[in-house]
Amino acid sequence: SFAYFTIKDRLPQILTRVIDTLHRHKNEFFEEHGEKGVEAEKRAISFLSKLRNELQTDKPVTPLEDELPDAALWNQYLDYQRNLSNGNGEPSWFQSPWLYVECYMYRRIHAALAQNPPIDNFDVFKEGKAQNFFESQEAVIALCTYFQELLKNIKDLDETQLQEELFKLLQVSLWGNKCDLSFSAGEDSSQKSSPLQSLESLIPYILVNDTEKLWSLLVNAKKRNTEKSNVRFDIILDNAGFELVSDLVLADFLLSSKLADEVHFHGKSIPWYVSDTTKHDLNWTVKQLQSANHMWMSRCGINWEGNLKKGVWVYHDHMFWTLPHDFSSMAEVAPDLYADLQKSNLLLFKGDLNYRKLTGDRKWEYTVPFHQALNKFHPAPLCSLRTLKSDTVVGLKPGQGEQIQASEPEWMVSGKYGVVQFDAAL
Repeated sequence: SFAYFTIKDRLPQILTRVIDTLHRHKNEFFEEHGEKGVEAEKRAISFLSKLRNELQTDKPVTPLEDELPDAALWNQYLDYQRNLSNGNGEPSWFQSPWLYVECYMYRRIHAALAQNPPIDNFDVFKEGKAQNFFESQEAVIALCTYFQELLKNIKDLDETQLQEELFKLLQVSLWGNKCDLSFSAGEDSSQKSSPLQSLESLIPYILVNDTEKLWSLLVNAKKRNTEKSNVRFDIILDNAGFELVSDLVLADFLLSSKLADEVHFHGKSIPWYVSDTTKHDLNWTVKQLQSANHMWMSRCGINWEGNLKKGVWVYHDHMFWTLPHDFSSMAEVAPDLYADLQKSNLLLFKGDLNYRKLTGDRKWEYTVPFHQALNKFHPAPLCSLRTLKSDTVVGLKPGQGEQIQASEPEWMVSGKYGVVQFDAAL
């Protein structure tokens, strides 16, 4: 299965790159922290080399030994996995759910640094994220330019035109999800060309397209909206780099078109899945745009910093997003987060990992309804925007999956197909 390939090949490659990154920064650690920095780097590398060996030789998954706030939850989850195996030995790297061991690897990478001050705040994936951003410059310029031109006459657009623009920007945000560094094991996956020119030709690759439902929900929320209650839109982010820029443009459009009054972003509290967005990545991206010597890029950056300062954009990171649990256990494991999401008019989940956690990462029949696969996770109406990079998908029409499978065996993992799947909360 694709899971086997991931654990056998991709994850060791990612660990090797992390070790290499630490090696390359040795001088920098020395300049900043002296011998202590070099010692910390050596300890972190030794911890990661041991981790890579455990993974490659299918050793049992071990409890976390650090004192970080989420360690107890991780260790409880390991006990839960042990109980699932009904005494068939300890959960090990190749004998456990893919989602669990993949998340566990990233949590151990975090521990390798967090336990080794003074380099405990070093993001081993930062360079890759920055590189993706810079290599996607042309696409970023094209998108910012398009958007700033659109803003000039946004007040004059009628409902049909607004709907058309929303659909365009949703598609840019959907296909922006192709730029995923955990998927390419850190190889270049930047968006090189203008993302807007190819939208028309990509429509056939959207296997489920519920954008109409999204539109009617937003329009109705707007109409029902009295002075007192704001329309709140939440985006559960995926990758930094070009994808993040496409999400920020979408968020700005929602405010500028008055379809939403506030946008809440949810990112990761620790470096995760190579290219996932942290608070630092968001701030860094806004700063990069602000200081760009391109008029429309810097205009976007300036406006977006303003949105964050005014509080119409809010960034949250919650520990739950970097736990191994799927979202059906959020109400129990993180009731505070669940309660916060219930305040939203619409939740937009970006990317493949969020999709896997929404659907419990199971080997569903293709035709199982999306609503059913969510397994009672309904804090608010929600939508998943995702390009397929793992072998789980639901909500397809009878025969749709089989038909593509016949001509393209890799269709579920190539990132070529996407879904925009909506579920109205109960």
